[in-house]
Amino acid sequence: MGGTTDLMIASLNPYLAAQMPELGDIKRLEKFGTGQSNPTYKMITDTGSFVLRSKPPGVLLKSAHLVEREFEVMAGLAQTPVPVPKMLHMATDEASPLGRAFFVMEYLEGRIFWDPSLPEATSDERGAIYDAMADTLAALHSVDVADVGLSSFGKPGNYFARQIDRWSRQYLASVDTPDRGMTGIMAWLELHLPDDDGQVALVHGDYRLDNMMFAQDAPEVIALLDWELSTLGHPLADLAYQCMQWRLPYEGGMRGLGGLDRESLSLPSERAYVARYCDKRGIAPPANWPFYLVFSYFRLAAILQGVVARAQGGNASNPEAAQKYAAAIPVLIKQAVDIAHEPSEKAI
Repeated sequence: MGGTTDLMIASLNPYLAAQMPELGDIKRLEKFGTGQSNPTYKMITDTGSFVLRSKPPGVLLKSAHLVEREFEVMAGLAQTPVPVPKMLHMATDEASPLGRAFFVMEYLEGRIFWDPSLPEATSDERGAIYDAMADTLAALHSVDVADVGLSSFGKPGNYFARQIDRWSRQYLASVDTPDRGMTGIMAWLELHLPDDDGQVALVHGDYRLDNMMFAQDAPEVIALLDWELSTLGHPLADLAYQCMQWRLPYEGGMRGLGGLDRESLSLPSERAYVARYCDKRGIAPPANWPFYLVFSYFRLAAILQGVVARAQGGNASNPEAAQKYAAAIPVLIKQAVDIAHEPSEKAI
């Protein structure tokens, strides 16, 4: 890794000296984690610490790893109540000395919680952390996209119909033999597709606990991160996606709350979380809640199947994670089928 980062520093320093001389020379690049998505580095310079996030090297799908969209959305949200780091510079594929797009943003010190049961937090703090998550999601969905220059960030209207079509095609292209449960879910979603109610919001696309940073000393969200899947869409897609966390098993690396005694841990119920979000937005609790949940499971299963297919083709940044995803897909499909067969509540 040292050799790779040394080469990156040698390429980046002359470019940044011309584009952002106030940063000074890069002294070190330290890579964060080993995720599937866009390589991200802590960039230590003469003047302080920053974050550099780039596309991965190699041939990429046209619609994947769009760091340009991440930069655009976070820059647009800078003057809103949604907490995001300050965007400092965007280098396009054509201009980048790395040969691939990257951006530089503010570096923030904070806490990231990887375990949704929050073992490192006090009982009082756990509920407040979940309240802060609900409030941040409500704030995001309350942003006027025209006011922040993001009206063209996606296609308005018919969000679920377009998403079902997109992820059905991507899933079928990722497997030799489709899972019968998955094809059944596709048919169920098309049959139960609600009428388009005209709601259009900026949706994060991967809204979950470990994609946000909290203050060191308070249950306060200081940064919502990883906007790679963001677009204009229906706000209930984000809400239901997060609420999968209450249902997914805690055991087996799924990072869910299923099987835990949530009351004894001072964690809110799914119903209470949804109620707080709706209260903050001033809307009624959603009808047809099972549809939004099943859609969220389906979409995540399709995304993970694509990652697994790329790993099988030898094109994945983290083959070990791809193996875990392969094990998770049947769990997602089963839970979606169970909800579809027994939609116990039309509204939450």
